[in-house]
Amino acid sequence: MKAFVVRKYKEPLQLAEVAEPGVGENDVLVKVLAAGVNQLDEKIRDGEFKAILPYKPSFILGHDAAGTVLEVGSKVNGFKAGDLVYARPRDHRIGTFAERIAIHQDDVALAPATISATEAASLPLVALTAWQALVVRGKVQPGQKVLVHAGAGGVGTIAIQLAKHLGAHVATTASAKNAQFLQELGADQVIDYRSEDFEKELSGFDLVLDSLGGENLEKSLRILAPGGKAVGITGPPDPAFARKAGMNPLARLAIAAMSATI
Repeated sequence: MKAFVVRKYKEPLQLAEVAEPGVGENDVLVKVLAAGVNQLDEKIRDGEFKAILPYKPSFILGHDAAGTVLEVGSKVNGFKAGDLVYARPRDHRIGTFAERIAIHQDDVALAPATISATEAASLPLVALTAWQALVVRGKVQPGQKVLVHAGAGGVGTIAIQLAKHLGAHVATTASAKNAQFLQELGADQVIDYRSEDFEKELSGFDLVLDSLGGENLEKSLRILAPGGKAVGITGPPDPAFARKAGMNPLARLAIAAMSATI
């Protein structure tokens, strides 16, 4: 089958013939109809995460997809050939930039019937990121104030809708041309990052979702209410990730130090 592979870090993807995926007893074999392209894909291709996600070229890139089920493993429940599904394959089993991929059943869901395969493929990674930031880490409650940076981006558009669904007052940063679009998604306040300083405009926020890092994250900390949280999604992973990934103690110590600094 054909797939787009990383031959060398920092170089463009190459179209190549690769082996058909093996289908394990808990796997769903999916014919890929559409695949999402994320910043994470770019960072991995550029070798930025080599220390924590040691993919060795050549490898197939791609973290989310939608497609039709071709085959299921002997222990798979809930899926059958012909189902339209979407998925975010787990780390070390990525590879949605291919004609077919075998995915663990726990990482697959039936795609919503009201959207296209292309739309479904755009959701898994960004939607899971927004959910983990706002619900799992942020524990957003009705009436709280949430700031979503880069609201017009992939994670931002989902996070605004989710925060509003959770009952929060939602502010976001974006360019002025996207203000109406973001208000239609549920944003109560749109800060034009080109002409306004969000640090001067906002205060007393319970949660900030930061996808930019650096100085932007530092400024975000200064608008938090007492006990508020800033969740960054561009910096280093936290110590729990390091332990789960089985990283060596020195790398885990470095990550713990960086996490504590934030």
